Amino acid sequence: MEIIAYGVLTDEQPLLRAAFDQAFGDRHELRCLQLFLDRDTAPTAAGHEIVLSSVNDTLDAEVLRELSRGGTELIAQRATGYNNIDLAAARELGLSVARVSSYSPYSVAEFAWALALAVGRRIVRAAHRTREFDFRLDGLLGRDLHGRTAGVVGTGRIGTAFARIAHGFGMRLLGWDVAENPECLALGMEYVPHERLFAESDLVSLHVPLVPDTHHLVDARMLELMKPDSVLVNSSRGGLLDTDALLATLRAGRLGGVGLDVYEEEAGVFFLDKSLEVMTDERLARLMTFPNVLVTSHQAYFTREAVGQIAETTVRNVEDHLAGRTSRNTLVHPGS
Repeated sequence: MEIIAYGVLTDEQPLLRAAFDQAFGDRHELRCLQLFLDRDTAPTAAGHEIVLSSVNDTLDAEVLRELSRGGTELIAQRATGYNNIDLAAARELGLSVARVSSYSPYSVAEFAWALALAVGRRIVRAAHRTREFDFRLDGLLGRDLHGRTAGVVGTGRIGTAFARIAHGFGMRLLGWDVAENPECLALGMEYVPHERLFAESDLVSLHVPLVPDTHHLVDARMLELMKPDSVLVNSSRGGLLDTDALLATLRAGRLGGVGLDVYEEEAGVFFLDKSLEVMTDERLARLMTFPNVLVTSHQAYFTREAVGQIAETTVRNVEDHLAGRTSRNTLVHPGS
């Protein structure tokens, strides 16, 4: 059987192939495509029982119907998030859908801290200057993290890893989640309403999934509550943050820095080379103009360890499908 994978990144491909070769040998062939799965490309999946999707693929009802007509039975998402998949439509069509429920939490937590430090200590601006042999320190004044307050929005595995690092810096910890995490409580974290977290924190980092209740969790009201010199980091999902409200806040000269690894309209932009094109997304282009904003291209998860674990879990999801099994990674299964 040939299994087809969409949105496969250059550095991801050898790890994905190694995992499949180890599990299946010559029994199944893996076809890796860099193009993303959407309404235009869905016909290329015809004849493939198993489709491996990426987080920036579009799997709406129309795409899922095309896949179903072409014989697809399993969609194995190579990511934890699945807000790009119409699960209700998949269920109606009798498709199986699986995801990678977890991978190295350190990859995202460490990168969130890289963003926080880069914007807080003006590292990107400093690097650009020194490449031009400008060694002045004007405008590069940062501040200590020790003794300040870190607000962790979402204290699952990634949020907890982020909190441990904050604890190592000697920061006071505030948390917000639907349930308190004993590991975070042991670090001295105080769980508070999210309004208080945004108002009191010097650094706010987002680590919750994107679901209807968290869409635009950080809106104009939350941004207004933040300290004028605080830092906001989002390495989770772009839809958690209202971009228009953020732009208005930045234009007003508020916030000490913003680090974004995700963007709510990133599909069709992130993971692609747009350097020779006109950037038609005016909000993204505007964000890039602020000297205290750092945008990266959804790379927080992108470590050898995490991508390797994603590949191995994807293999297990394929094995489960072929054996007729379900697991904690199963989102939709025929008859469920």
